[in-house]
Amino acid sequence: MLRPLSRVLGAAGTRPRRPSSWAARSEPRACASGGGSSARPTKGKQSWGLEDFSARLAAGPTLQHFLSNAAPPQETCRQLAEQPDPDLGSGALEGHKRRVYLESYGCQMNVNDTEIAWTILQRSGYLRTKRLEEADVILLVTCSVREKAEQVIWNRLRHLAALKSKRLQTRAPLRIGILGCMAERLREEILHREKLVDLVAGPDAYRDLPRLLAVAESGQQAANVLLSLEETYADVLPVHTSPSATSAFVSIMRGCDNMCSYCIVPFTRGRERSRPMASILQEVKLLSDQGVKEVTLLGQNVNSYRDTSEVQFRAAAAPGLSRGFSTVYKAREGGLRFAHLLDQASRVDPEMRIRFTSPHPKDFPDEVLQLIRERPNVCKQLHLPAQSGSSRVLAAMRRGYTREAYEELVQHVRESIPGVVLSSDFIAGFCGETEDDHQQTVSLLRQVRYNVGFLFAYSMRQKTRAYHRLQDDVPGAVKHRRLEELIAVFREEASRANGALVGRTQLVLVEGVSAPGSTSHPLAERLPSPQAPSLGVPGRFPAGTDLQARNGPVGVCRGQVCGCGRYSALALGHCGLPWRTGLRGLNRGPVCLRALVAAGCAWQGGVD
Repeated sequence: MLRPLSRVLGAAGTRPRRPSSWAARSEPRACASGGGSSARPTKGKQSWGLEDFSARLAAGPTLQHFLSNAAPPQETCRQLAEQPDPDLGSGALEGHKRRVYLESYGCQMNVNDTEIAWTILQRSGYLRTKRLEEADVILLVTCSVREKAEQVIWNRLRHLAALKSKRLQTRAPLRIGILGCMAERLREEILHREKLVDLVAGPDAYRDLPRLLAVAESGQQAANVLLSLEETYADVLPVHTSPSATSAFVSIMRGCDNMCSYCIVPFTRGRERSRPMASILQEVKLLSDQGVKEVTLLGQNVNSYRDTSEVQFRAAAAPGLSRGFSTVYKAREGGLRFAHLLDQASRVDPEMRIRFTSPHPKDFPDEVLQLIRERPNVCKQLHLPAQSGSSRVLAAMRRGYTREAYEELVQHVRESIPGVVLSSDFIAGFCGETEDDHQQTVSLLRQVRYNVGFLFAYSMRQKTRAYHRLQDDVPGAVKHRRLEELIAVFREEASRANGALVGRTQLVLVEGVSAPGSTSHPLAERLPSPQAPSLGVPGRFPAGTDLQARNGPVGVCRGQVCGCGRYSALALGHCGLPWRTGLRGLNRGPVCLRALVAAGCAWQGGVD
């Protein structure tokens, strides 16, 4: 039975090889088997007994041995992706100036993935368009973290189906692709349920996009959702979609090993692997040279970063976890860690601000906190996702800490970084959550008093541990009632936290001008001039200028206003300023600190 498998692995150029020690141990056994009855144990000799078998099994190859040998190395994967398919013909992978329209949904990682996908397609001769009706190819970079996020994509596909059916016969057929986490999770359903989808590509398959599109052009559906143990796109420096942008995302690692019971990310983005530090610093330097004023380091578990590309650091000891925290996996030794990366990234350009997201509370050694405190260009803002205020629920979530350990970490962070701005994530109505558990979460919100919050009702995802081991037993109506209570408490406490900022001077990053139709004047004209601080005297400044503003309009809202932007109009109505709702409901217009405080809104205005 092993021979056919060996042929399959060998055909891919990845036939597994036995370690020399294993091969040596196996040879006598193989020779004995060739001797017929001489290979059988005789009575009184227990060489083939249970203990002997266990010893042989323990000394044999590990699962990791088979995985490492069965999966081709990253360089091989890259070569295979770049080699033309002989069935497609010469030049089939070239875009021939076909226009691509990309839409991104979900987290910042998807925004960065959109730039990676576009960079790869641009190299193949595709052109970018911002007008849907001009597109020859429409690609949606999707999110799968909650059911609502997936439903948005299904609704969008129905709209695109109408667009595809109205396509003029004189034009080339419109090709539609689903990329990212939803493609990874629902690949078969997408291809079969929505026949209009021509291709699906998982987060680790973007190098294969030119080939997938070439297959789609031949009239076939194409798919590649293979997850990689090594892919980081380290050699793909993203073409940032807005040349005049003042901020940018830089991906430093992909995947997650935490295996929280509610989370789909390990199943849609795979295991953790970190991008080489040299590649990251090269991109940060490039962005600095382009005039970017703020960089956000991205990863699903950003502060567990571990670069093992440098041989001399592979024996380094693993850093300790935050006090009272644990993991479901064994600590990995070796490699350059997040503290070193943050140190080096902040040195590239002292005038460029550095942020990072999303971290896990377990990975905050004192070295990281000290860097944040000491470096002026590392923003004094931390995301500490709690998820729940109940230790019982946290255990069911497999978060690796108790409420008491989390509270101790918050206190330590605030003592280490005076004036730090805190944000967090919370889930309402997780499996088995009681009313008492919910009230404990309410009390944690009041106790910590976060500046920014991301709160959602629990949505069970297939493949997760909760799906297989727990029951989604909290009724939907109860989930949403509890969510509304959490939001109300968060707003109340956030308004108090933000109220403490009234009358204080903050550093503001000007991102750009207001959208057409939202105001007749550029956003810069709404900012007070440092030479004329009166609100009635506007000043004009180019995008990217750092300004000192006191009260009044304080620039672009960098974070969420009440988590969704619904109350932006109410807040801005207090001072009559123009506003508009931007990407994912974030307020992108000028905001007034007094107005936001009066409305009880969460505010994060680029505070250092």
